[in-house]
Amino acid sequence: MIPVILCGGSGARLWPISRAHRPKQFLSLHSDSSMLEDTCKRLRGLTQLPPIVIANEEHRFQTAEALRCLGVNGQIILEPCGRNTAPAIALAAMSAFEEMGGSSVLLILPADHRIDDVEAFQAAIKRGEPQAEEGKVVVFGVVADRAETGFGYIRSGGVVADGVCSLGEFVEKPDAQLASQLLSSGDYLWNSGIFMFRADVFLNSLQENAADIYAACREAFTGKSTDLDFIRVDQEAFKACCAQSIDFAIMEKITDAVVVPMDVGWNDLGSWPALYQHKSADGSGNVLEGDVLVESTNNCYIASENRLVAAVGVDNLFVVDTDDALMVAHRDSIHEVRKIVEKLELDKRSEYLHHRQVYRPWGKFDSIDAGSHHCVKHISVNPQSSLSLQRHQHRAEHWVVVSGQAEVRCGERCFTLESNQSTYIPRGVIHQLSNVTDQPLEVIEVQTGEYLGEDDIERFTDSYGRS
Repeated sequence: MIPVILCGGSGARLWPISRAHRPKQFLSLHSDSSMLEDTCKRLRGLTQLPPIVIANEEHRFQTAEALRCLGVNGQIILEPCGRNTAPAIALAAMSAFEEMGGSSVLLILPADHRIDDVEAFQAAIKRGEPQAEEGKVVVFGVVADRAETGFGYIRSGGVVADGVCSLGEFVEKPDAQLASQLLSSGDYLWNSGIFMFRADVFLNSLQENAADIYAACREAFTGKSTDLDFIRVDQEAFKACCAQSIDFAIMEKITDAVVVPMDVGWNDLGSWPALYQHKSADGSGNVLEGDVLVESTNNCYIASENRLVAAVGVDNLFVVDTDDALMVAHRDSIHEVRKIVEKLELDKRSEYLHHRQVYRPWGKFDSIDAGSHHCVKHISVNPQSSLSLQRHQHRAEHWVVVSGQAEVRCGERCFTLESNQSTYIPRGVIHQLSNVTDQPLEVIEVQTGEYLGEDDIERFTDSYGRS
């Protein structure tokens, strides 16, 4: 059994903590680990094979770092752009078919789910595996405990094996009245988005029911190349593929499928109401995180990353304060936060893409202050890591070492800077900042110039394959 982890989502419904360049699967929402790391951890003892991870091009280094920290030597296939789950799974199935043959069983797992009972989860997977080996498509349905309108539903039929039932129809996210009817019938489960099938079964079904997706993915996969730890598919071929979920492309059309019910403490944590439900509320129904004070406030979710947030006399609000954005939404309208994200993207605002703190393969930087002709950053360089050898046409830089030891190249000069020492990088001069020690390096960088955009970087050499 080969785990396939779908790691390409944008998490727009959890803005502002989830951003396009650092979405929810890389955040720690319910444990000390990221959701991607938790997904990998719950596979321990279930299979000996490393996962195939389908990730977005923008998230490649975050994905690789998460696997490295866990000692997981998984295959990472990069999507040039998001095309939903059917094309993503197609790439994984083609890779598994090429490496292990068509009879290899694939376990499809979103990277951003919460599952509390790992033992029960693994038991459910093991119940479904023999069915998948026989050529059936296995759907894992979550035992519903409330009339939820944010999830799709599936109907389970008669028992076909121990803990396995026949599969009835799929129901898209219902309104409140229909959700209540589905729950009271006792025949419906939440669609978890977790599936299991053989690689050849999926590919044959995809070719039969969504031939255009199959053809585009086949062309993209045939044109693949290897870059560092990543597999890159043909960019133009994949971009030409239509975006479609596995539910629409295949699941709602197949007949030879079964469902495995599971009660494992599951939640996809895909929205603020879902996250609120996951947290423990106080006696007034409030979930408070960070430096928050409330008075005469009820049924609110209020979270602050750094500063004090005070709420007085309000009810049913979601308030989320980050370094660079504050979101306030009524409970009845919180689902419209995606519209704010769309406006930010349309206006090309940075708050859509990333936080004030931006992650890079060598570490991260935090934009502390900025003006029309200056920018101040706190740069953290990981041990044994280096920024690219580069130069800027429009800005100069001043570096001050706060802690650690910096190896600096500035033109033809190479030298070391200790804590409290500084240097100046003139505009147009080739330079590089490196940390050759086993300790973190912290640097304050002051940029000055007429233009300070991140695209003013001309790279000459780079350890991470960036152009």
